[in-house]
Amino acid sequence: MAKKDIPITNSDYGLFPVIPLRNTIVVPYTITPLVVGRELSINAAEAALVIDKKIICVTQRVHTEFNENPKAKNLYRYGTLCTILQILKLPDGNMRLLVEGESRVLVERYYRAKDYLNAYVLKVDKTLTQSKIEMEALVRSFKKVFKQYVNLNKAIPEEALLPIDESTKPEEFFYYSLANIQLEIKKKQALFEIDDLFESISRIYKIIVEEIQILKLENKIDGTVNTRLNKLQKEYYLTEQLKAIHKELGVTKEEKTDLLDFQEKVKKAKLSKEARKKAEDELKKFSRMSNFSPEYSVIHTYLTWILDLPWEEPKLKDFTLKTAQKILDEDHYGLTKVKERILEYLAVVKLAKKVKGQIMCFVGPPGVGKTSLGKSIARAMDRKFVRLSLGGVRDEAEIRGHRRTYVGALPGVIIQSMKKAGTRNPLIMMDEIDKMSHDFRGDPASALLEVLDPEQNYSFRDHYLDFEYDLSQVIFITTANTLSSIPQPLIDRMEVIELPGYTTFEKMNIATRHLVPKVLKEHDLKGKIEIIYQDQALDKIIKLYTREAGVRSLERQIARILRKVVKKYVEGETRKKVTIKNSDLKEFLGIPKHLYSEVNRKDSVGVVTGLAWTQYGGETLQVEVIKMKGTGKLKLTGQLGDVMQESAQAAFSYARLHAKKYNVNEDFYKNCDLHIHIPEGAIPKDGPSAGVTLVTAIISVIASRKIKHNLAMTGEITLSGNVLPIGGLAEKLIAAKRAKITNIIIPKKNEPNLTEIQDEIKKELNIILVDRIEEALDYSLK
Repeated sequence: MAKKDIPITNSDYGLFPVIPLRNTIVVPYTITPLVVGRELSINAAEAALVIDKKIICVTQRVHTEFNENPKAKNLYRYGTLCTILQILKLPDGNMRLLVEGESRVLVERYYRAKDYLNAYVLKVDKTLTQSKIEMEALVRSFKKVFKQYVNLNKAIPEEALLPIDESTKPEEFFYYSLANIQLEIKKKQALFEIDDLFESISRIYKIIVEEIQILKLENKIDGTVNTRLNKLQKEYYLTEQLKAIHKELGVTKEEKTDLLDFQEKVKKAKLSKEARKKAEDELKKFSRMSNFSPEYSVIHTYLTWILDLPWEEPKLKDFTLKTAQKILDEDHYGLTKVKERILEYLAVVKLAKKVKGQIMCFVGPPGVGKTSLGKSIARAMDRKFVRLSLGGVRDEAEIRGHRRTYVGALPGVIIQSMKKAGTRNPLIMMDEIDKMSHDFRGDPASALLEVLDPEQNYSFRDHYLDFEYDLSQVIFITTANTLSSIPQPLIDRMEVIELPGYTTFEKMNIATRHLVPKVLKEHDLKGKIEIIYQDQALDKIIKLYTREAGVRSLERQIARILRKVVKKYVEGETRKKVTIKNSDLKEFLGIPKHLYSEVNRKDSVGVVTGLAWTQYGGETLQVEVIKMKGTGKLKLTGQLGDVMQESAQAAFSYARLHAKKYNVNEDFYKNCDLHIHIPEGAIPKDGPSAGVTLVTAIISVIASRKIKHNLAMTGEITLSGNVLPIGGLAEKLIAAKRAKITNIIIPKKNEPNLTEIQDEIKKELNIILVDRIEEALDYSLK
C-alpha cells in the first residue's frame, strides 16, 4: 500500500486530501470558487498543492459551526475529484481556492491524517442504460426548457446559456445544469448520486418544468400587482400581492384562518342583538383588511373581547340556607347580625330565583373580615368570585373603559372582571370603594352609579365595547373603611352593613379557631412541629402587643412567635412539641407595645378620657386642660381639626355662661388663660363628638373639681347644653372595654343603636345615657 500522504496514481482508484463543503456542491465540468477557513481544510489544500493539486470536495450532511470540523459520518459518500487552479491567502487567515471538477468519485473509506482528512476514492462515471436516440431526444427537450428556465429566473445571468450551447456530452450538460439550478443541497446531492445518466437528466428535467411553472406564476402575480402599484404605498403593494397569491391558489378572502375562526365563533355565540350587529359590522371590515394594516390588530382585539365575554344564560345552582350558615360560621366567628342580614339576602335570592335587589356594602375597620365574607357568600352560592380593588382609581375610563379611538384602548375593570369570571352571574367584590378619587379625567364614583343600580345595570355600556351588556345577574358587594369619602348618591344605591371591631373574647376565639391553624398551614408546618398557644398567652398578645379593631396585627404576632420557635427547633434548642406561655412572650415579642397606663388611672382635675372613632376602629383620647394667668385666651394644641376646634370654642362658651352653677366667678376668664391639649400631637384629630369631654375638662379646671378616673365619654354638644348623637358607637365601646374602662357616658339619642350592638360588647359595661350636659357633669365630677 502507498504511503498515506502520497496519492495513488491508478486512474480509477486513489488516496486524496478532502475538503468538506457546507451548503454547496462541486460537480465535474465546472469551475467553482471556494473560501476555506477551517484548519483541517486549509491543511488539506496545502497538502494537495505540494503533491499534484488534486483534492476531493465532499458536501456535509449536516451544518456545523464555522470552526467546527465535521466527522466522517456527517459527510456524503459521493464527491468530486478536483484540480486546484488558483489559491489566494486572505488577510483574515482564510484561503480562497478556484477548483475545477474532473470526475465523480465514491468514497470507500475516510482516513484521518495528522493535520487533515484523506479519503480512498473510486472513480464512478454515470452510465447510460437507454439508447443514444432516446438520450438525444431527452437532451434536446431539456435544453429548451432549461433556456426557458434561465430566461425566467432573474437570479441566473444570461451568460449561463453559453456553455449549454457549447456542451456536446449529455453528462457534461447534466452537471452544468445541476450546478446552476436553484435547488436544495440535499436534492442536488440526490441527483448527483444517481448512477444512471438518463434517469438523472429525466429527474432534473421534471424539476426544471415545475420551477418554470412557479416562476411564471410569480411573474404573473408581480404583473398583476405592478399594474396598480403606487410607488408611495409599499403596504398597498404587499396587500395586492397577497390577494393575487390567494386568487391563484383558489383561496378567497373569506377563507383566511382568523376570519373563518371569528365567523364560526360569532355564529355560535349567543350574542345580544346589538352585540351581534357590532360583531358582524367589524367582521366585514376585517374581511377586507390586510394583516399589515394598523387597524387589523385593533379589530382583531375588539372581536376577541366580544367573543371572550360570557353570553350564555347561566343555570342557577341550588343551595340551602343551612349550608350557607355552616360556611359563614366556618369562615367567621361572631358577626351574628351581619350573618343574619346575609342569610336574609340569600333567602330572597333562593326564593325569587333572581339577584335584583340592594347592593351590600360592608363598612368597618381593616382586618375585620369584609373581603373574606364576600368569598364565603360566593362559596355558599357556588358562584365564581372575582375581586377588584378600587383603591387609587381616579379615572372614569378605568370603570367604563377607553374608547377605541385611543391607542391601546381596553375595556374597564367591570367588563374585564366578567371575562375573568367566565360566567354572567359571578360575585364581584369591589374592595376599598372609599379609596377612589377623581381628577380632570372624570369621577369613577359617578361611573359606578350605573353599575350598582339594579334598575340600570341590565344595560351597562362600556365605552370600549360600545353596546349594552347585562350585569343584572351579577352579585355586587362593596367594602369600605369609612362612608365619609363616598358620594351620597352612591351610598343611596347600597345597603350599608357595619362590621364593628372584635372584642377580646372574639379575638381569642378567632385566634384559636382560625389564625393559628392558618399560620401553620401557610408555613407548611402541619405535622412537622406542634405549637400550642395557651389562652393566657393569646389574651396577653391581644391586650398588650396589639391595639386594633381587626385581627391582622394579631396574626402577624402569632406568625412571628411561630418563626422564632421553628428557628430554635431547627437549631436543636427545643422539642417538637412547644407550648407558648405568658412568660415566653417577652423572649419572642419583646416588651409590651401597648400599656393601659396611657389612660388616666386616678381621679384628676382637668384630665378626662374621651372616645373617638377612626377608620381603623375606636380609640381612647386623653383630654387635658390647664389654667394659667392671662386675659381669657383659649389655646388649642394636639393637631386638632376645624370641627374639633369649634367644639372647644362651644365648650368654653358654655363654661363661661354656666360657671356660676359650679361656684365659679362669672368673670374668671378675665384673669386666666386656658390651654387644651390632646396628646399624640403627630396624629390629626377632628370631629364634633368630643364636645361633652371638652366641657367636662374645662368645668373641672375652673371649678377645681376632680373627674372620676374609671370613666370615658362621647357626645356632641350645643351652646344651650343639649347632647347630640354620635356615630361609631360600637367601635367606641370596644375601645373603652379594651382600655378596661367600665363607665361610659353616651348621648341618650344613641339608645336605639345599643340594641344593634352585640351583648358581648356591652357585657360588664355601665352605660350612662345623658340628654343634657348637666347630667354628664353631675355624674363625672366629684
